[in-house]
Amino acid sequence: MKAVILAAGKGTRMGELTQELPKPMLPVEGKPILEHIIGGLKSAGITRICLITGWKAEVIESHFGDGSAFGVEIVYRRQEIQDGTGRASLPAREYVGEDDFLLTYGDILVRPQTYADMVRRYGEGNFAGLLTVTEGEDVKKGGINFFDENFCLTQLVEKPSQAQLDALKADGTLKDGDPVWYNAGVYIFNAEAFEYMDRLEKSPRGEYELTDAISALVNDQKTIAGLKIEGRWVDVRDPEVLASLEKEASGD
Repeated sequence: MKAVILAAGKGTRMGELTQELPKPMLPVEGKPILEHIIGGLKSAGITRICLITGWKAEVIESHFGDGSAFGVEIVYRRQEIQDGTGRASLPAREYVGEDDFLLTYGDILVRPQTYADMVRRYGEGNFAGLLTVTEGEDVKKGGINFFDENFCLTQLVEKPSQAQLDALKADGTLKDGDPVWYNAGVYIFNAEAFEYMDRLEKSPRGEYELTDAISALVNDQKTIAGLKIEGRWVDVRDPEVLASLEKEASGD
């Protein structure tokens, strides 16, 4: 299995912090976010990695080089146009080839064990992909997911409005007391997923959405396994999150 890490965005919500550094290179506990991710992948036996770069790409590329200093193999592909998550992985298509690949955003921190858990779960069945979820987040800022009795995906709604959530409650899809599963932004796919990404159309928000490709897979009767992330999950989305991580690390 290979890995694809999306690290092309500027991270505008970080303000001045990303004027000189791309967001995935911001330090957490003394080293860049990306270094935590790469170390976790390596611990799960995933050592062939494609980094999708864009903003300040040279900062990432000069830090990691070919990956040998970190015990992995790293190649780079540029995302020239920032037009949504749905096509952000496509520059890695040739590198991935026919292999399965773990896909993660370059600003999501999880325990290293999470990647190993994903590989284990993905290997338990004939799955087209795997989607991770967590609880306790505002699904209106991400995505809400629904699963069957085998914890395989049945429906995904990206950034639902309150009206959509009310409708899901009204039709019995979202039941009081049930877990509200938030899309955690770390996935595994087989190579067929690139075909679905390639034929995406722009969403009403004017972007290509990865979740639309996942929904198309489900609609075509492809099985997407679910996995609840245990322990640490942090979306380093803004300066407040970054500051809280630094405070936590210092023990204040």
